[in-house]
Amino acid sequence: MRRNSLRDKLIGVVLFCFFLLGMGGLIAATGWTETMEALADLSLMQVLILLVCSLVNYLFRGGRWHILARAIGINTQLGQSLRHFLGGFAMTVTPGRLGELVRIRWIGLETGAGAERSAPLVLMDRAADLAAMSLILGLVLLFTPMLVAIAPILAVVALAASILVTRPGLMRQAGDLGYRITRRWPRLFVKIRRAAKALRPFSQISVLIPVLSLTAIGWLAECLAFWLLLEWMGADVALLPAIVIFVLSMIAGGLSGMPGGLGGAEATMIALLSLSGVPLALAIPATAVIRLTSLWFAIAIGIVMFPIAERAATKPRKRMSSF
Repeated sequence: MRRNSLRDKLIGVVLFCFFLLGMGGLIAATGWTETMEALADLSLMQVLILLVCSLVNYLFRGGRWHILARAIGINTQLGQSLRHFLGGFAMTVTPGRLGELVRIRWIGLETGAGAERSAPLVLMDRAADLAAMSLILGLVLLFTPMLVAIAPILAVVALAASILVTRPGLMRQAGDLGYRITRRWPRLFVKIRRAAKALRPFSQISVLIPVLSLTAIGWLAECLAFWLLLEWMGADVALLPAIVIFVLSMIAGGLSGMPGGLGGAEATMIALLSLSGVPLALAIPATAVIRLTSLWFAIAIGIVMFPIAERAATKPRKRMSSF
């Protein structure tokens, strides 16, 4: 008992240090003076609105995690799923996406579901983000004159990848075709076939529609926060172009392979804002503020939820069904 308590405290301290270092690194990279001035110019109510938009995103995507878990027969309650999902945010900026692994561990401890059974959750969780973002991007590009050369390409690639992952039959056929063409890497293509089989429960319309709807609403809430921030800071960027900039930045951050999309998301956002006529003196602090109220706010929530989730998972006879 005492050992677990000490471990939780040590984990909390380490994660809090990661949070401070990461936040400090982001602000240092984007300019201390500009960021602090931008934060000072925002009212408390405006900051709270930004945080509420982010919280909507986290909770809706946590609901998506719950639907996906139930789709493969894992008997979890909504409170458990939200606890796992939010607690995993503590590991967002750690190498190797440890947050996803720790969620799988908690599920196993609380429900008895093995890692092999629950592992497809990770793939579908990423695919849902990719699919929702590509759909949002594709739809918005139809109604805005903003032309970003890479946007349609990313939208098509992201949508194609998400379709493959959410349609196991197509994924298996693509894997078989790949092996027939290359006649190499047989183990890789065997894994693709196994993944396609594991993803079959997620391809049902009754699962896909609520999952994509929750995901799209969540990310649109973040897009709204980004547009509001730009408005409050005096940037002349309309809602639809702001959505394009935000979604492209998140996709670029994900494709960069860096934990939390660090570096790639910020660089893309600053570049696209500049292309939209926003001066660097405004684009840089705006980027820093929106990342503080989205990415680093999520990590802060994760730091709070991590010891709660860990304690609940390691005490199966007394685990909670809700917060």
